[in-house]
Amino acid sequence: MFTVTPAAALQILRAAEQQAEGPQQPKLRVAAKFGEQGDILYGMGFDDEREEDAVLDCDGVLVLIAPHSMALLDGATLDFVEINAGEYQFIFVNPNEHDNCGDSCGGCGAGNC
Repeated sequence: MFTVTPAAALQILRAAEQQAEGPQQPKLRVAAKFGEQGDILYGMGFDDEREEDAVLDCDGVLVLIAPHSMALLDGATLDFVEINAGEYQFIFVNPNEHDNCGDSCGGCGAGNC
């Protein structure tokens, strides 16, 4: 199952609030695919629900995942963390991602390797 940390959910809700034209629950599409190097590439953004989507309620955020991304995102977590002092970023922590960079990135699965 895909999860969203409370810190990430809060940031997503804040962003949705700024874009919303009325009170509605945000729908965040999360996608994953293999890159040329065999790493997993991620994408996310607000979107409308499609018939074939898996819909997960993660701390008040509806997460939409298309069937072709489900296997790559199974067990993954979306987090919002401080990368450097005062610099925050969304990261994906994914047990399905192979650690191609050894210990240099900590195996974070954030696609930053």
